[in-house]
Amino acid sequence: MSNSPPSRIAGALAAQYRLEEEVGAGGMATVYLAEDLRHDRRVALKVLRPELAAVIGAERFLAEIKLTANLQHPHILPLFDSGEADSFLYYVMPFVEGESLRDRLHREKQLPVDEAVRLASEVASALDYAHRHGVVHRDIKPENILLHDGHALVADFGIALAASKASGTRMTETGMSLGTPHYMSPEQAMGEREITARSDVYALGAVLYEMLTGEPPFTGSTAQAVVARVVTESPRPLVPQRHTIPPHVEAAVLTALEKLPADRFATAAQFAEALTRPGVGTATRTAVTPSVVRAARSWRSTLTDIAPWAIATLAAIIAAVAVLRRPPSPPSHVVRFGIQLPRDAEPVGATGSTIAFSPDGSQVVYVGKAGSGQRLYQRRMDRPDPVPVPGSEGGSLPFFSPDGQWLGFVQGRKLVKVALAGGVVTPICSTAEGVFGAVWTAGDTIVFGADSGLMDVPASGGAPRLILHADTSETFHFPDVLPDQRSVVFGVATKGTLKLAVLDRRTGTIKRLNQQGGYPRYVNGGFLVVSDPSGILSAVPFDPKRLEVTGPARALADTLSVNYDGDVNAGVSRSGDLAYQATTSDGFRLVLIDRDGTIRSAAADTGYYNGPRFSPDGRRVAFARATAFDFNHRDIWVLDLIQRTQTRVTFDTTALWPIWSPDGRRIVYTGAVNGSSSFEGHLFSVPADGSGSPLPLAKQAGQWAAAGFEPGGGIVYFGNSSPRTKSEIWRVGSDTGATPQKVLATPFDNGAPSLSPDGRWVAYTANESGRPEVYVRTYPAAGGRWQISLDGGSEPVWSPQGGEIFYRNADAMMTAKVRTQPTFEVTARSVLFTGQYQNGFGWSPNYAVSPDGKTFLMLEAVVSAKQQMVVTLNLFHELRRR
Repeated sequence: MSNSPPSRIAGALAAQYRLEEEVGAGGMATVYLAEDLRHDRRVALKVLRPELAAVIGAERFLAEIKLTANLQHPHILPLFDSGEADSFLYYVMPFVEGESLRDRLHREKQLPVDEAVRLASEVASALDYAHRHGVVHRDIKPENILLHDGHALVADFGIALAASKASGTRMTETGMSLGTPHYMSPEQAMGEREITARSDVYALGAVLYEMLTGEPPFTGSTAQAVVARVVTESPRPLVPQRHTIPPHVEAAVLTALEKLPADRFATAAQFAEALTRPGVGTATRTAVTPSVVRAARSWRSTLTDIAPWAIATLAAIIAAVAVLRRPPSPPSHVVRFGIQLPRDAEPVGATGSTIAFSPDGSQVVYVGKAGSGQRLYQRRMDRPDPVPVPGSEGGSLPFFSPDGQWLGFVQGRKLVKVALAGGVVTPICSTAEGVFGAVWTAGDTIVFGADSGLMDVPASGGAPRLILHADTSETFHFPDVLPDQRSVVFGVATKGTLKLAVLDRRTGTIKRLNQQGGYPRYVNGGFLVVSDPSGILSAVPFDPKRLEVTGPARALADTLSVNYDGDVNAGVSRSGDLAYQATTSDGFRLVLIDRDGTIRSAAADTGYYNGPRFSPDGRRVAFARATAFDFNHRDIWVLDLIQRTQTRVTFDTTALWPIWSPDGRRIVYTGAVNGSSSFEGHLFSVPADGSGSPLPLAKQAGQWAAAGFEPGGGIVYFGNSSPRTKSEIWRVGSDTGATPQKVLATPFDNGAPSLSPDGRWVAYTANESGRPEVYVRTYPAAGGRWQISLDGGSEPVWSPQGGEIFYRNADAMMTAKVRTQPTFEVTARSVLFTGQYQNGFGWSPNYAVSPDGKTFLMLEAVVSAKQQMVVTLNLFHELRRR
């Protein structure tokens, strides 16, 4: 991972600071080494996390943090500067040559007693000075104590003051809190609103405890476990752990760590004095004799036998008391902010929901652009820019493990996983069927939607098992597990409708809900988040015990971008934080482009177009056109390039991928029947002038994509993917009722076929190398096979003149010069032009080549806003209150 600063931040601060590299990142800010251009000095520049900046607000942050500029003390790291730049909030401190106390402890574990006491006394001196000026640090820990020339410097007074004073209780809106569990005072751990200087005294006592013994007073496997021990247990005495610690030092540390603030030192100065003067300010403590140690060990041994239930019960009681004591919290405010995404990592219109929000709301993973295809990107809330997920090339449908440590996704025909902390991508299972969303349950089982129904598989790997069969008229998709971990809610698509259902995994029973929408995600507190292909996301009140909808849906957002097949680009955390890709397009514009990339003219007004095809004479264009976002309702239209008129030729709202008959009188397209929005298994033929009704040509199980006519016009060839096979190439006679014949089927996906003008060769896309590449082979009988593209390719189109094959490689329109005699050979490859034009989603080319081979008809997105991901926090606090 690169440590280079993000270009947007670097550009925003370029007038005053030159950012050199990222040197650290914490829960609230990212730290950069920078050069102060005005004063010719190296500085540490800290940039607040965007969501924290959104909660605090620039005006209040700048007003509060200025107070720390007046803290002038030899053991306090001063504040040089602060400000706002391009919505980023930042503050600047000296760059300290040295290391943090945390670095030192990592290296040495324990410090010499005299040095530990001296460093703690220096920190206490700094704290006493700040406390006398009304500033409580709230986050004293080894990471915030820098060591310079052997002396301590306390850092981050600025962020502590600004965050606590400017945001107050609104810190909970970001999912962050001031303080670190291992060094947090009991009153801070219990959520007391008023935190005094004695809380800093406790934290410093915990830091000194670690410097002397090698670990903090309380440890645990999770933050919750540490907090429970902070609230319920007393720290172990120090002398039995290290006999060289003077008794008065032990007494001072244990006094600083008292549970009640009133029992601690009143000031940090008193703590420092007690460390150096025996008997000052500490309670009388009995010396710890060997018999006392043995008794303590015996008592701890007895406690161990009952701890699994006793400590849990005690912690629950104390937590309940803390909640009862705490005054009612004010309602959290909804926080919204946009994340600008780099052009080279912007989202792509992949099939399926392309965004996953981690369970704790700390990060999102989304499907984005990469080279000749797509990959997954990880965007943490505390980092400004997304980073690629290693090994995720071609990945889609991301989903998190319950603990947020693992990411599952679909890669090719496999379900895979990768540890986000680092590691290799590990296969979970192969999927002969298409995957329609997945969820990772607390029982380490993955449930996913497939062509045949709902399936599950152990997260450790194995063979998928069908747990709910779907009949031929239904598709089950995007399951999510409910709190009881036995019930799975999922979407059911059938005959143009999208509704919800719940499966009991133990009994196999299914309960259908009378609720429109799909892509369900359960949110703690009783809500289902559902969406529809029109781009509207809604929250539905839901009782997870009775499995019933309990109220009307409330719209959450109505500007979601929607993929071609109606899938929405949104992710929801378990707590209800929401991330979605905002639509950036008002549709597409059909544009005519020369071979050198020059745009000659716009062929039509803006619309939701797909699959344009030139007529044989080049005067007309056929295409599928949808209504706004609703891609499940589309028809075939014909554009007259001379008259600039558009004629609708189908009215069944399920039409896709038109092709022209060789005489230009008819259009063959892929469609559905009986009101279904699915495009499975039917080819139709309709007069190109709109004067007649469609006639069915053939039907076959699977998803069809009409590709073209063989020379003479008697046979149509097409791509097909059935529920039980990979993508294949087929042909069928153009007469009604003809029987389709398979042309090409391999263990890999083969699609988007394009015939040479003489009908002897077929160019197509296959993924046998692990990524899409363009190949050519003899047609229709199998013979030789040659690879056309070298570093990824898709959407091949054979030039009408022959001797040339066009194809796409990411943003580039490529051409491959070929000759077929005496044998097939690629003689040259080159780039014709590049541009941000809509792709074909792997099924069929989303562009057309004119009959003379000189003009390209492309789909140009009409951008109405910047490409961004919108994040909304605390949206469900208000819904729960209502």
